Order: sequence, then structure tokens, then C-alpha cells
Amino acid sequence: MQLEHARSLALGRAYVAALADHAAAEDAASAYEHVLIELDRLHDDQSPDLAVDAADVDRDLWFELAIVAIANLTRHGVEPLSVELICWMLLDAHAADAGQRG
Repeated sequence: MQLEHARSLALGRAYVAALADHAAAEDAASAYEHVLIELDRLHDDQSPDLAVDAADVDRDLWFELAIVAIANLTRHGVEPLSVELICWMLLDAHAADAGQRG
């Protein structure tokens, strides 16, 4: 895995993990964790780790940054259909989370 590929994957995972950690309910957290599982499966569990500063909790910004990072994986040879499906999973998780926040 090239450096830029690893960076995109690490950023995507970090933002999704932050969303899961700050989800409004357990179902939303679980949906975000399914996105992480799928990202890991797609990369044969060879995912780098990166921490996100959670001082400013802005779920919508984290969501947008996660989508961009995950979508960038196609630039590094990851199958576009798999990336699109993961992005849809993330969109569904975020919608469920927003619905539970009220």
C-alpha cells in the first residue's frame, strides 16, 4: 500500500471511528462500525491507524471528511463499486444518527 493510499484509508477510518464514538444511539454506532468492518475487509485488515482530535465535535464535518477520504480510495486502485457501497453505508449510518439526535 502506497503512502497516499494509506493516508486516505487512515483518515477515512479515523473520521468514521469518531462518528461511531460520538453517535447518538447504539444502533448508529453499530452502523458506523459496520462501515469500519467493510473498510478493513476491503483492505485485508491491513488498515493504518490515525487519531482524530475530538475537542470540537462536528459530526457533519467528520461525515464530509470521511466521505472524501473514502472516495479518494478509488484513486489508489480500490474498486469503485466497493467504495461507492461503503459510502452509501456511511450515508445511511449518518442519516440514522442524525434522526436519533432529533
